[in-house]
Amino acid sequence: MLSETKKIWMDGTFVDWADANIHILTHTLHYGTGAFEGIRCYKTKKGPAIFRLREHVDRLFDSCHILKMKPPFSAKEMEKAIIETVRVNSMEECYIRPLVYIGYGAMGLFPKGNPIKVAIAVWPWGAYLGEEGIRNGIRVKVSSFTRLHINVTMTKSKTCGDYVNSTLAKSEAVACGYDEALILDTSGFVSEGTGQNVFIVRDGMLITPPLPAVLEGITRRSIIEMAAKEKIRVSERNFTRDEVYIADEAFFTGTAAEVTPIREVDNRAVGDGKPGPVTRKLQNLFFRIVKGEAAAYKSWLAHV
Repeated sequence: MLSETKKIWMDGTFVDWADANIHILTHTLHYGTGAFEGIRCYKTKKGPAIFRLREHVDRLFDSCHILKMKPPFSAKEMEKAIIETVRVNSMEECYIRPLVYIGYGAMGLFPKGNPIKVAIAVWPWGAYLGEEGIRNGIRVKVSSFTRLHINVTMTKSKTCGDYVNSTLAKSEAVACGYDEALILDTSGFVSEGTGQNVFIVRDGMLITPPLPAVLEGITRRSIIEMAAKEKIRVSERNFTRDEVYIADEAFFTGTAAEVTPIREVDNRAVGDGKPGPVTRKLQNLFFRIVKGEAAAYKSWLAHV
């Protein structure tokens, strides 16, 4: 369950958590045409700091552009609103959810002149896949659901409705006793998790699916940049589910998942069934960065 905070930002005004309501005929609620972001704020010695805020806001506006939705606020105004929402709620650490959606007005698939609305909520949220998962890795199932084809939807947008595919895959995996799902694309190659990008390691090489196959994850991009500085070779290429089975290491990345090792896929241990050295190295560096302990990456943090 969500832990309530004090205020939610809605269209430029702070309202009480319990009063952040919309009309039942809000267009996005029925048809899924909306865009959102997931962002994290971390506790540092210099106070709360938001990880890669500008990149997240830029991606939110890219999603809106793809969906032909024009937010009534600029990117700079959104950045300031996000920082202020964290501040108003006195959060040292939190998850941040900006949402741009089509409001109440005309019904039917074409929204006509419906207003574009914006909201920002923050709340405490620990390790998405569990502290045990962060430490020792998670169990994953290759899903029976396929990632949406690039001509079925706009795959570079974090579109609200597209995540129905993910909720089905996640629910299936959990019902089967796993922690998470791994989704294949329409050609049968590994694509991503239900809300995460995926990496494997073979012979010291870090491998991840190419951008046409996945959402452009900001944590994904960060890991690739970090790996380059750490002299870890990186390859963006397609690979199959059985290549994951025989990988030396595997892990998920994402704002919610952060860097979560994968210890098992389809009842097959990945490597020796424990987080490997490359995973651990990048995971440890990631948490040092978000806590403000890595000076070379200080530009990635927006202090509140």
